[in-house]
Amino acid sequence: MEQFLAKLTEINDVINSFVWVRVGLWLLIAVGIIMSAATGFFQVGHLGYWMKQTIGSIFKKHVIGHTKEKGAISPFQALCTALAATIGTGNIAGVAGAITIGGAGAVFWMWIAAFFGMMTNYSENVLGIYFRRRNDKGEWSGGAMYYLSDGLGGYKNMKTVGKVLAVMFAIFAVLASFGIGNMGQTNKIVANIEAAFPVKALTSRVLYGDITLYAFVIGLVLMVLAGLIILGGLKRIASFAEKIVPFMVILFVLGSLIIIGKNYNEILPAFGAIFRTAFKPVAVAGGTIGYLISVVVTQGFKRGVFSNEAGLGSSVMVHSNSNVSEPVTQGIWGIFEVFADTIIVCTMTALVILTSGVYNLSTGTLAEGTTDATLVASAFNSVFSWGNLGQRFVAVAMFLFAFTTILGWSHYGSKAVEYLLGVKCVVVYRVVFVLMIVAGGLMTSSLAWDISDTFNGLMMIPNLIGVVALMPLVRKITKNYKDRRIHGKDIRAVLSYDASIQKEAEERIQNGAV
Repeated sequence: MEQFLAKLTEINDVINSFVWVRVGLWLLIAVGIIMSAATGFFQVGHLGYWMKQTIGSIFKKHVIGHTKEKGAISPFQALCTALAATIGTGNIAGVAGAITIGGAGAVFWMWIAAFFGMMTNYSENVLGIYFRRRNDKGEWSGGAMYYLSDGLGGYKNMKTVGKVLAVMFAIFAVLASFGIGNMGQTNKIVANIEAAFPVKALTSRVLYGDITLYAFVIGLVLMVLAGLIILGGLKRIASFAEKIVPFMVILFVLGSLIIIGKNYNEILPAFGAIFRTAFKPVAVAGGTIGYLISVVVTQGFKRGVFSNEAGLGSSVMVHSNSNVSEPVTQGIWGIFEVFADTIIVCTMTALVILTSGVYNLSTGTLAEGTTDATLVASAFNSVFSWGNLGQRFVAVAMFLFAFTTILGWSHYGSKAVEYLLGVKCVVVYRVVFVLMIVAGGLMTSSLAWDISDTFNGLMMIPNLIGVVALMPLVRKITKNYKDRRIHGKDIRAVLSYDASIQKEAEERIQNGAV
């Protein structure tokens, strides 16, 4: 077993380095810049508008009201399910890892990735709604697979290329669902629960290596809990997500604000360190300035994408199930998704670390006895030390974040399997997905995390090719929406590639739908 894992690690390292360092990161930021420019930097120019249409409309019936339409969910449920999948271990462990390896400056590059990622995510969702269709069960199906095959594939002499890229994306999505969406999340849940709530009778029993009986038991419990929700399909996942996601985000942000508030004198120095070391890193491990900057940028971008998933083409698979008629309407929710995940939640995590004293802003070193795995817990314990309350709070937060990510990614994998093998195979996939949860708890932390990184990158490449190729269409749909909804022009809406869906959506808009 150990030899197999060692070989797997070696192979994964080679692929990961190529996909992320040589290709993926620069493609990612380039696409974000292109889509921002193509839409007139919508995330800035129409900041007030998209905030009003998202968080400002959170209590309106058309946003939160449940739909009876088969396989469709409300815009708010789509957001919560997408956030359930994106707000995971990357928001806690990922931020801590980025700061430990890349320093405080990595946070700056996470913000940059999020800023441009807003419009990448927006574009994915616009294309997802525009190219979606109903499957054999009458449910909505959308995602990068469809805008690659029908959008990119619709260009002259590009049919085969579009189809091949669509199949590649779907295969990588299925594999990624077992990495980022399953094993990586389960692994962090197990590690944090073992540390925060030790049970000596179970931790003393070692199965192999460092894996304890406790890890196996936690994995089994997670498998049962997840199975009860996942096997119920999207509506059950969305119903759970809309209840738990707002609660967990508010709880974590409030806890973080208490830590930051207590250490308010360190807020300005923390921001100073973020901006200063983004371009002049602290040379903790030595190396040239060019090398150090590349480490900071890489860590910021990688952990930013791991957190908000903008550019992966993943969350569009649930946004496409929204009961909206306008592609831009759901695209705007995609902007808010990235904003909430990275600009709010990840920033809270970073400030907790940088203001609490567990990370030295001058030297870039961690407090004695602290590692990247315990960094956030140590920061919370600096204020909530009684009864190890801080570490236990983080363990609970990690559980909620990671568990909901597992649920969200089960839907992504289901849609990818549906595209590859048909609706009938989805149930088989869900059963296998649930069973694999146990395996995540029994893997080494670094391997589970690195495999997640690799499959993220492999998904990203075909998806971003599709987004860039369809940039003129995204620009056309965005301009059409702004002309009608913002400037009040009386022109025909651009809503779907399919004439029958276009007609249906137009009728819904005439009846007051969004």
